[in-house]
Amino acid sequence: MSRFLLSLLSGMFIGGAAGYLGSLMLPKRMSLTAGPLGHLALPGIALALIYGFNISLGAFPFVILGITLIWVFERRTKLPPEALTAVVFATGVAVAFFFLPIEQAETALVGDILSIQFNDAVSSIILCVLTFFIVGKIYSKMTLINISEDLAKSQKINVGKYNLVYLMLIALIVALGVKVVGGLLTAAIVAIPAVTSRNLAKSLTQYKFLSLSFGILSSTSGIFLSQLTSLPAGPLIIVSSAFMFLISMIFKR
Repeated sequence: MSRFLLSLLSGMFIGGAAGYLGSLMLPKRMSLTAGPLGHLALPGIALALIYGFNISLGAFPFVILGITLIWVFERRTKLPPEALTAVVFATGVAVAFFFLPIEQAETALVGDILSIQFNDAVSSIILCVLTFFIVGKIYSKMTLINISEDLAKSQKINVGKYNLVYLMLIALIVALGVKVVGGLLTAAIVAIPAVTSRNLAKSLTQYKFLSLSFGILSSTSGIFLSQLTSLPAGPLIIVSSAFMFLISMIFKR
């Protein structure tokens, strides 16, 4: 299988999973959380680049550590997750710049999906399918938690457990997303498809489906444009997604 086809399939699955999860993050006002977590992944990305292994694999433990700290701090302090995320991610960025190789900084910051290997592509696709399945399972309960935690508790929903699962899914998508758009741009792959869908959708079902579809379409467009222009795929994916958002403004409901 050609490298281009591998990158295209991986980008489609990661973009779709990010858009789908983003539709759940938007009502909770956590769409931008993926950005700081992408920055938090930079120490892991730097280690992966130094020692030559998958950057998503390097990013994941650091994102998980950050997610766990945010979850613990939120339960103990009752401060909003976005505020705690800012504290944690700033520390991660500071640590990363101690040993991030300057000559490989572009890969760390904006991704390099076009260089993906077969094993990395297969594992990414499997993890995205798992993400689709779990998000589908928890979607209704997380929507209720977003509306009112007290109401969710009255329905005997374990809010703490579902919030932890939800945060772990964000960590997984961030770790996969750094391969596509790097540590700087991960917030965009979850946020922009969701807000584009929000402009057009007339129902919750449409909203979820369109978020997923715009995530796939933006990744596909960016990778194709990268092949045509030799520009980095990550920024082109974000620009494609932003262009779709601007078009959606014309047809906003």
